[in-house]
Amino acid sequence: MSSFAFFGAVELGLVYAFVAIGVYLSFRVLDFPDLTVDGSFPLGAGCAAVAIVAGWNPWLATALAMAAGALAGFATAFVSVRFRILHLLASILTMIALFSINLRIMGRPNVALLNQETVLSPFYGRGLADHLVRPLFLLVLVALAVALVAAFLKSDLGLAMRATGANPRMARAQGVRTGLHVMAGVALSNALVALAGALFAQTNGFADVTSGLGTIVVGLAAVIVGETLLPRRSIALAIAACVAGSVLYRLAVQLALNLDVLGLQASDLNLATALLVLLTLILPRFRKGASAA
Repeated sequence: MSSFAFFGAVELGLVYAFVAIGVYLSFRVLDFPDLTVDGSFPLGAGCAAVAIVAGWNPWLATALAMAAGALAGFATAFVSVRFRILHLLASILTMIALFSINLRIMGRPNVALLNQETVLSPFYGRGLADHLVRPLFLLVLVALAVALVAAFLKSDLGLAMRATGANPRMARAQGVRTGLHVMAGVALSNALVALAGALFAQTNGFADVTSGLGTIVVGLAAVIVGETLLPRRSIALAIAACVAGSVLYRLAVQLALNLDVLGLQASDLNLATALLVLLTLILPRFRKGASAA
């Protein structure tokens, strides 16, 4: 693997680290399987790209993308909580609707950001190569996100949200408004996913309506890989494990695609993802069996 391919994989892993944190919030903290992320990722990319092309400040465009993602997550949770619709079905309905909404927002299947100012533009040309600037910039943002989310989950509101996911009946008995916490948590989860979409569009120079395909699989893979390699001992470590899992997952996929012995091509990305996640799920079982023997 060349150094360019290595840093490219790290960059993509750091972008999808926000997806992994969002998936961790919905799946692990709230116990709310949410497929909305397949729609909120391109929603964030599309909103940011359209706003930047329209002359918005890139940071404001990114904030707009996060707000749109939060609204999409809130819609899913509201439908599920208010009308007692199964969370998977509610998220699928929102995901399907978002495909048309994203097309409406973008006006066409993809929007190019070539020669446009992005959040990364001020950091180019300062002595570092572009393929190094992007991962370093993303690393700072990811570290900030990990610290903020960990601090939030340790706050009173975060503890109530964790109680809602762990035991909703007990949480309600303690006066926690579980419905509101589910809606807030799923909104925050999709805001992070939309942030990943906005950063993906700005680092890659385009937004595409199909860019969210398989996002939930990537997020789950990152969470599973991270939890397997770094058993959680605290909230902060669990979130950091999601980030590590996202980067390691991308590196593993890149390595697999670069091994001529396997004969994999870029079109085999989903196959490599499925096999990697399956291997990650199976290995702990073998480890337990060996220790028991």
